[in-house]
Amino acid sequence: MNIAKPFLLRALSHPHLNAVTHRGQTVSYGQLAARILGLASTLQQTYQLKPGDRVVLCMENRREFLEVLFACWVAGLCAVPVNAKLHPKEIKPIAEDSGATLLFTTASLYPGLALELAQAVPNCLLINVDNAQYEADVQVPPTSCASVRPDDLAWIFYTSGTTGIPKGAMLSHRNLMMMCLQYCTDIDQVIAGQTMLHVAPLSHGSGLYALPHLFAGGHQVIEDAFTTDIVFESFKRFPGVSMFAAPTMLSRLVRSSNGISNPAGNLLTIHYGGGPMYVSDLLKTLELFGPKLYQVYGQGESPMTIAGLSKQDHEGSMDTAHLARLASCGTARTGVEMRVVDEHGADVPPGELGEVITRSDTRMLGYWNNAKATAAAIRDGWLWTGDIGTMNELGYLTLRDRSKDMIIRGGSNIYPREIEEVLLRHPAIVEVSVIGREHADLGEEPIAFVVVRAEHEITSDEMDALCLENMARFKRPREYVFVDSLPKNNYGKILKTELRKTLKGKVK
Repeated sequence: MNIAKPFLLRALSHPHLNAVTHRGQTVSYGQLAARILGLASTLQQTYQLKPGDRVVLCMENRREFLEVLFACWVAGLCAVPVNAKLHPKEIKPIAEDSGATLLFTTASLYPGLALELAQAVPNCLLINVDNAQYEADVQVPPTSCASVRPDDLAWIFYTSGTTGIPKGAMLSHRNLMMMCLQYCTDIDQVIAGQTMLHVAPLSHGSGLYALPHLFAGGHQVIEDAFTTDIVFESFKRFPGVSMFAAPTMLSRLVRSSNGISNPAGNLLTIHYGGGPMYVSDLLKTLELFGPKLYQVYGQGESPMTIAGLSKQDHEGSMDTAHLARLASCGTARTGVEMRVVDEHGADVPPGELGEVITRSDTRMLGYWNNAKATAAAIRDGWLWTGDIGTMNELGYLTLRDRSKDMIIRGGSNIYPREIEEVLLRHPAIVEVSVIGREHADLGEEPIAFVVVRAEHEITSDEMDALCLENMARFKRPREYVFVDSLPKNNYGKILKTELRKTLKGKVK
């Protein structure tokens, strides 16, 4: 079944339900469906897109994101959502690699994207959803929903590898449908009229979890960005509120809750993930909101669905067993197989370290246009996640480390090598190594260790400027440490473990 079909059926049976509210404007299910079907017709007739063509979505949080997303599926196209915080130079390789025909964006992002993509991706037409033409495009007579096969592409989720080169995880209609069914089985059975609050980017987890809510008649309340005031006000204003949050968002909510009576309000569920949640912070969040938390462990390659720590598992007596459970990310989700294995794929004994692998109908088809990366990630049907963890006798998974050197800042992934490659463009820098430093609010932040060539000079401001010219602001290092040399082993490999020792105990 086309992943758009359940929403269209809900709009047909309950057209007057509130579908989306953004900036004080609310559209009903009937109105939203009409706009989506009209836009899908425009994609087919005016822009002559064919089934399977790719369309990039680069927008801040807003209603039009959902309109374009579902219009792509109705027309039989593949959506390629990207983080609107990325630099245009980072979006360019995604547009190139995906072979996108159209890119939908907003007025604020249009100039930078147009400048960067004009020559590099000349066959990709940019469409500004703030333009009057977009409104005309959604008002045309509707088309019918395209028939698709279960394994047809629906979403390409671009996630950088350890090299910083974008890899597109191919997600099918079957993958997304199973993710939605698992949400309703494991987390909540959505009831019409409940609220899904979007303060995290729609291009990632929040947008994925919009789907089961739209299928069941849920009301999507979209905010431009996360602020604690908006969240607490929404908990009081709307009924049955669910929200996806990075752990750092929860920490900020705890710190901002003083003086607020009944801070949980009408909160139903917070599903959190995208980074480590320390037990001390989790206990404070539970004290504030009660047992209304569900931890999600997943990847773009298995969208939001590998393991989960249920609301019930968050409750307990605070004894050793309960605290150990809170430190875990739960058990395998419904319909998901999960194992911890050694380098040969053999299961390790309970409590021993190994790599997490998973197999399910939510596992990606592979990486777009990248057979080598697909073969490395999927072996005998199992997805090798690159995450290192342990599993106890009860099946609870605890992540211990990452096999990649990825830094997670405020729920956003930062890959050290992409920063290192940018800094190494400067002629004064001979070597650089980027690692993560613990941060009380954001989880981690990137720190760059820099070796400058003899008789050369470079300032931190110059390196900041170089980074900001080539990547998103949130990725730039928060400190530059000048050193005479970088620690290396006998093979010349930089020992990041030694660099981390120099930062041990230093928390910002």
